[in-house]
Amino acid sequence: MKKIIIIIAVILSVGCNKNVKIEKKIIKKDKIDSVVENMSTEEKIAQMLILNYDKSEIDSETIKYMKTTPPSGFIMMKGSITTYEKTRENIEKLKSSSKIPLIVSIDQEGGSVQKLKNLTDITPIDIPYMYDLGKTKDENLAYNVGKVIAEEVRTIGINVDFAPVIDIYSNPSNQVIGKRSFSEDPKEVSNMAISLSKGMKDNEVIPVFKHFPGHGDTETDSHEGLPIIEKNLENLNNLEFIPFKKAIETGAEIIMVGHIALPNITGDNTPSTLSKKVIDILKDDLNYKGLIVTDALNMKALTDNYTNEEIYIKAIEAGCDLLLMPNDGINTVKYIKENISEDRINESVKKILKFKYQYLEKTNTLDSSYLNSSEHKNIINQIKS
Repeated sequence: MKKIIIIIAVILSVGCNKNVKIEKKIIKKDKIDSVVENMSTEEKIAQMLILNYDKSEIDSETIKYMKTTPPSGFIMMKGSITTYEKTRENIEKLKSSSKIPLIVSIDQEGGSVQKLKNLTDITPIDIPYMYDLGKTKDENLAYNVGKVIAEEVRTIGINVDFAPVIDIYSNPSNQVIGKRSFSEDPKEVSNMAISLSKGMKDNEVIPVFKHFPGHGDTETDSHEGLPIIEKNLENLNNLEFIPFKKAIETGAEIIMVGHIALPNITGDNTPSTLSKKVIDILKDDLNYKGLIVTDALNMKALTDNYTNEEIYIKAIEAGCDLLLMPNDGINTVKYIKENISEDRINESVKKILKFKYQYLEKTNTLDSSYLNSSEHKNIINQIKS
């Protein structure tokens, strides 16, 4: 009888502890090497691509991709998010068509960036701007908001979210980031963002920290032009880098690099996404070992100044592992094969596969009852109170 009571007590204590950290799986190097050795060059390159998916149906072009050179994953855009059942069904089809675990990602930050709100038949929870959450300075609440975000996007099968924004709202004229940021204070940004990201990760959604080297002190929208920040390394270390350092210390798996020029670092207006000097700072100075993903490669900050081929080649040469939203998946593979060495490709692909087998091999999709649930409303209402 005593043994039964003890077992029940242990089960209850684990079940009630919402802050239990999900440990990543230990993946042997031999397994990754074996997978890579059995892939064609085209298949390996495709693992470096996250394609935008903006269609309500899985069409013949997508089926062709999945049969020949399946990409590393997709980012779900407005057009791909329709009714709940249809969206969920399409994502499950994409996942099941890939032998390697598939990244299925979304932009779900809160405020003005909530792609899940495009569901046409069910209304998900409305998440306030992170700036409003930041004003509470409640790290436990931030954790619970991360949990809400993760549970809501998991209802359609998402496993990676391009959030949180860890840029600092240091320029009041910055409407590009603005209230997407947690705060003007780098310590508050760090504390709240890390807590929110833990809430996401503990609930099976991998956060992506963005936008290195920091998009807070800009006025130009990189969708429309090239933001230029006239700061040196000391300035960046004292402000913009603080949240990124904290994210790295606490185990960031993916960091997004933005299309931001740092002429006092690079000597020219090369966007950070394409700059080895900037990405080496992230890798060497900040000691970051995780995956590096570009911001969307179809933004005018890049396309107004470079050809598609130049963008893809320079991004990989600079040290990026994942290319987000290249304009042409098939030609991207061709360009990379012609210009990038097999060793450099293998370097990124091994990192990508290790991440996937650690985190994405077995993920659980939740049902629609989590969308706008009473528990989620209660959590979100704490921000507004």
